[in-house]
Amino acid sequence: MTTTADIHEPKFMAGDEFSIPTFRLLTQDGTLHEGAEAPELDRDKARHIYHAMVATRVLDERMMAAQRQGRLSFYMQCTGEEAAVVGATAALDDADMIMAQYREQGALVYRGFTFDEFMNQLFGNELDYGKGRQMPIHYGSRKLHYMTISSPLGTQIPQATGYAYGQKLAGDGLCTTVFFGEGAASEGDFHAALNMAAVHKVPVIFFCRNNGYAISTPSIEQFAADGVAPRAFGYRMHVIRVDGNDVLAVYQATQQARRLAVEQNQPVLIEAMTYRLAAHSSSDDPSGYRSKKEEEAWREKDPILRLQRWLIARDWWSDDEEKALQESLRREVLETMKRAEKRPPPPLDSMITDVYADVTPALQRQLDALKSHIRQYPEAYPKGARSLDPDVTRRDDNADKGES
Repeated sequence: MTTTADIHEPKFMAGDEFSIPTFRLLTQDGTLHEGAEAPELDRDKARHIYHAMVATRVLDERMMAAQRQGRLSFYMQCTGEEAAVVGATAALDDADMIMAQYREQGALVYRGFTFDEFMNQLFGNELDYGKGRQMPIHYGSRKLHYMTISSPLGTQIPQATGYAYGQKLAGDGLCTTVFFGEGAASEGDFHAALNMAAVHKVPVIFFCRNNGYAISTPSIEQFAADGVAPRAFGYRMHVIRVDGNDVLAVYQATQQARRLAVEQNQPVLIEAMTYRLAAHSSSDDPSGYRSKKEEEAWREKDPILRLQRWLIARDWWSDDEEKALQESLRREVLETMKRAEKRPPPPLDSMITDVYADVTPALQRQLDALKSHIRQYPEAYPKGARSLDPDVTRRDDNADKGES
């Protein structure tokens, strides 16, 4: 084991003056910083990244409005963090596993998750891959290698280490990327995951979206040290801090992190410095813990606008294309939402499937009791839920191909 030289008098060390620099490429006006070079990114892929970021923003705006109208019970937005999520996803292999926290819908958009698939989950209808068993925004897609989201904070972090260990054993040249906020980095699961990943040398990228607030708790009240990134040194892990609103920097940093993970079986920690422009969730009011002035200052750093300016400067995008894209996305979201709202819920019998290979007598008795209760009080339940015949609300067989 390599050690530092011995000393013969007590000498305490502190990191008060230690700070990790932030990797940046794009300025807010869409030009490169002096001395910076853009990563290799062709026109089609750059436009695909931009499309995914804009589609995520439009989806978030419309679904938050739907929640305020009482059409949806709950929602969480990615607004302001699109570059961090989409930029990282674009740098991965499409077969790499993604384990998300709850604000990474942009990753699914980039990989081809349709508005129909989003809406089916949000409304918990008969085509929802999760069969209506989860609250809104808990997406999952087996075909897109996106692990179904769990509500408890940080549980996906050690799971990612375990999954990546399996990838290492399989030798398939793939890795796992796990997203989480800086608040989740204060959970014990974070440290357990990093330690296990470092000890077993597994191909996992820990991607921390440091958006300034863990719900209402500002970062300054969470860390005594310089954010999350320095913690990697305690585990002898590679680390980089990146401007999370600079999609080119995020893309390049994640590309190189993936190379370390896959080629050298080295876990990597990325801390993306960004900002949550929206509320924590539809249940939150950010005016109670931050100022409008602060929010407006960060709106000037909008990651979508930054990338748009870079694309226009390269003649890869235009104002006319922007207008057409915005109009088509808004129309598609509204039309898709109307379809999803009209679909019935999953058949009642599906509540007891997928628990055991065969339905147990105890579960069957509980289901029979539930059906009897609904028959006795039909007015207390939505029309679709009153359909007790499983054949009435049969799921489309083709939808199962994407089930997670």
